[in-house]
Amino acid sequence: MIHGNTKVYGILGQPVRHSLSPVMHNAAFAALGIDAVYLPMPVDDIEGAMRGIRALGFGGVSVTIPFKEVVLPYLDEVDETSRRIGAVNTIKIEETAEGRFLRGSNTDWVGAVRALQEVTALQDRRVVVLGSGGSARAVGFGLLNAGAKVTLCSRNPYKGQELAARLRCLWQPLAMVDALRGDILVNTTSVGMNSDDSLMPAQTLRHYQVVMDIIYSPLHTRLLRDAAMAGCTIIHGLDMLLFQGVAQFELWTEREAPVAVMRQALLSMVSDPREDK
Repeated sequence: MIHGNTKVYGILGQPVRHSLSPVMHNAAFAALGIDAVYLPMPVDDIEGAMRGIRALGFGGVSVTIPFKEVVLPYLDEVDETSRRIGAVNTIKIEETAEGRFLRGSNTDWVGAVRALQEVTALQDRRVVVLGSGGSARAVGFGLLNAGAKVTLCSRNPYKGQELAARLRCLWQPLAMVDALRGDILVNTTSVGMNSDDSLMPAQTLRHYQVVMDIIYSPLHTRLLRDAAMAGCTIIHGLDMLLFQGVAQFELWTEREAPVAVMRQALLSMVSDPREDK
């Protein structure tokens, strides 16, 4: 039952109606008997949205494309990890004597690292990361923190070089992607979301052992289908979604997340995310 004391959480982004975060977090709230609800919230005006969640007393929100970086100026505090990454995907709204306080964190890097470590070691592995946006920032940070050797590859040279300098890793233009080699490939761009597009020529995927796509709509992106045909171990975006959501839930509630419940809630909405491995 939703009533006057129900705490509201949600996900801010555009597009966001396809998000599976609501089913995952609502299942977790129900499993622990927490009086809360989590909703998808399509947003065009991020400044107005920040004023709204503060004024309405939300418990917290997830932040997704395209706001992970531009939301930073509207927060009262950003934790050190998020500051180093330069992007947030999680906001906790705290009640203080001075009013409501918006604290930004990043759990994307936790989700990416945990998803990859389910199938491979990361220490000293060569990883090519496609993209230069907020997700690339988090994934790149997490990989470097885990001891991987990262090369960023992006279409935008200014953003790509700026991020590589921030993370202290290599950068190559997307036009050079055919010549790149590595152990692991991670797509952090939105290319392939609700489409059959891919940034990677199929024949180049044989040079990688593991391919991860952070997109989960569709679950079987063109990139992952091509990677499976090339004999790669593939990791769907559902895995990263789960583990970053677990970290979000624990930040908001200060309780241990029911991981099995959250995983099952996600799987109930899609086919088995490991069937193509």
